[in-house]
Amino acid sequence: MSEGTAVETRVDCHVKVLDESVVDRAIAAGLDVIVYAPHFTRLPEIRRRANRFSSEDLLVVPAREVFTGSWRDRKHVLAIGLEEPVPDFIPLEAAMAEFERQEAAVLAPHPEFATVSLTEADLRQYRDTIDAVEIFNPKHLPSHNRRARELADLFELPPFTSSYAHLSSTVGVAYTAFETEIHSEADLVSALADGVPRRVVHQTGRRRWRTTASELGHLCYENTWEKVDRLFLSGTEPTHPNHIAYDGRFDDVSVY
Repeated sequence: MSEGTAVETRVDCHVKVLDESVVDRAIAAGLDVIVYAPHFTRLPEIRRRANRFSSEDLLVVPAREVFTGSWRDRKHVLAIGLEEPVPDFIPLEAAMAEFERQEAAVLAPHPEFATVSLTEADLRQYRDTIDAVEIFNPKHLPSHNRRARELADLFELPPFTSSYAHLSSTVGVAYTAFETEIHSEADLVSALADGVPRRVVHQTGRRRWRTTASELGHLCYENTWEKVDRLFLSGTEPTHPNHIAYDGRFDDVSVY
């Protein structure tokens, strides 16, 4: 926890990478918690890796950014506090129902960004399920961040930010400072579900723009060669709803 008279916990609410360098950068940036939610990785593996890198200096919380819908119409939703795995490529309504059943904290990352995000209509429909809206993302241009803040204000949803780090060098450029102590995954879920007051903090100046350029470059890679590899060259994704690990629970709602 940060020092001073007021209690404050600094949380990077969404990172995609996790290794020793990420932990070192997070601690050096004064973070207390990072939320680890890599793409196409099942919850048990995410949880194992989060536990491995957690320490007294840094809590690593496991989470899932679920890709709802098909590749052509996918919308990302971040869920923290899941007890049971939820696959990608199921309808948004099915994912939201599952999050609600498990009483997970539900976050809207990068709203209306590109073609992979919740829209204004989605936020309106699931206003009572969503616990926070991301109002700053390093991949965003200023206009995207302004629009995200407008949406959070429109629906009176609490804000959050994250580094959304796909590259270890991005960790620490943005965090959410909650006015409460957070010592566990359950504490973070409660802080989000209860709308605990918080500050949104992010880097400005040259480092912010270097980060944006680097992360957008990585995004281009993700949506060209890596996407081709996933669609045509790889086997069934571990988070595909028809994967044997889900024991047929989501076969009837699979959309891909």
